[in-house]
Amino acid sequence: MDDVVIGIDASTTAVKAIAFTRDGKELFQAREAYPLSNPRLGHFEQDAEHWWTALLGALQQVTEAVGTARVGAIAIAHQRETFTLIDQAGKPLIPAILWLDERARPQVARLSAELGRETIRDWSGKPPDPTPALYAIAWLAEHQPQALDDAAALVDVHGFFVHRLTGRLVTSTASADPLGLLDIKNGTWRPELVAAAGLRPDQLPQLVAPGAVCGGLGESVARLTGLKPGTPVVAGAGDGQAMGLGMGVYGEGKSYLSLGSGVVSGCYSHGITTSDAFRTLVSPTGSGFMLETVLRSGMQLVDWIVRTTGSPSAAALEKAAVDVAAGSEGLLVMPYWAGVMSPYWDGAARGAIVGLSLDHEPKHLFRAVLEGIAFEQAIASEAMDTQAETQAAETQAGGKPAAIIAAGGGTNCALLMRIMASVLERPLSVSQVTEAAALGAAMLAGSAIGWFASPETAAEAMAAPPTRHVDPVDGLVFGYRARKAIYRDLYQATRDIHVRLGEVGQV
Repeated sequence: MDDVVIGIDASTTAVKAIAFTRDGKELFQAREAYPLSNPRLGHFEQDAEHWWTALLGALQQVTEAVGTARVGAIAIAHQRETFTLIDQAGKPLIPAILWLDERARPQVARLSAELGRETIRDWSGKPPDPTPALYAIAWLAEHQPQALDDAAALVDVHGFFVHRLTGRLVTSTASADPLGLLDIKNGTWRPELVAAAGLRPDQLPQLVAPGAVCGGLGESVARLTGLKPGTPVVAGAGDGQAMGLGMGVYGEGKSYLSLGSGVVSGCYSHGITTSDAFRTLVSPTGSGFMLETVLRSGMQLVDWIVRTTGSPSAAALEKAAVDVAAGSEGLLVMPYWAGVMSPYWDGAARGAIVGLSLDHEPKHLFRAVLEGIAFEQAIASEAMDTQAETQAAETQAGGKPAAIIAAGGGTNCALLMRIMASVLERPLSVSQVTEAAALGAAMLAGSAIGWFASPETAAEAMAAPPTRHVDPVDGLVFGYRARKAIYRDLYQATRDIHVRLGEVGQV
């Protein structure tokens, strides 16, 4: 029958396997969780065998629910920078090191000095930061050199799964790209970055374009999952890029905003460009690139306020904050509770609350945090808009996106949505899609087996159109524009203080 594809989203906490029809309808979802280990300060690890057990369980549930004969292909989205080392048999040699891990800050400094900070950024598209695996691999070369030398291969989550599912050591360029080892211009491993990490070229998987068939499902795995032997395993993408595709962002003039625990935004770029203001990633369609910004502290700050102030709930705080005037009566919040990636790439940065007085209450802090998140996003979006407008002038097409497609838990906060639209001075369209990364993977699977002519046409057919729109509030725009100008100076005003505080804390 082949009227169903399975999109897999292997996130930081669980594997989700979701069956989709060719119109993007979700038929059945299975979720299998796995633990996260934090053995030392700044170290975040997982057992890759837990990923595998979770994947098998999720696939088995989906297959039982929809029927073996209906599944035409599977494709994978995953937690991007996370990796492990495997032996010839595919057995993990070390605990997987996660994208959250920060042990490699010294290696970031060393490689930046040796290769040149801008050189690394322009080769890989990623400003030096502990997030790309490049630096954690270099840490292994210094601290566990035997494990790195003994490894048959280094694999991202996608490569690990494909090897187990098909027996082939293959990964997607849009999956491996966040590792920080690719030459994004050519879609190949960059020899200088591979050498700097301490790897041999023979330890790297074969690269294929997203949407290519990596191989067929092996017979033993087919028995464990209930799927047909030979079922195509299709090259997917990192979860960030797949999420954008699942939300329908695949070409000029489109951008997305994910309001989750962190805030991630992205837009399509037909040409390659690099900057400290954003990360440049291989597009999940295999054509062009995605520009991406990340604010580590997003809606988790709302949970922090509720917990810290002893408020009954976020909903209660939001209800109270609606009556607070824009600007939160002089409060300004820099939301760097977990440091900052784009545009400053400063792990020493921390949050700042400026302007407190005896008149302020939790409701003022709640609104100020939402405003700080919006100001930060506005600065990020403006940098990507500038690039889009530059390309539009060169090609006489595209340009600044007219609207942003938003998703994530933050879209349920009506106050945040009004503030965000007003600060961005742009309407927001709220996506209906709740599992965008898995749907993006499913789009690639559907394209690979001939349902659609390309991933772009798959996105047109399978992405549900937004049903809710939030416009800027005219009365808020001017005041927020003035406060945003002040907010721009806040990082520079506090940068050295945070560095000094960090140094004192280490004495």
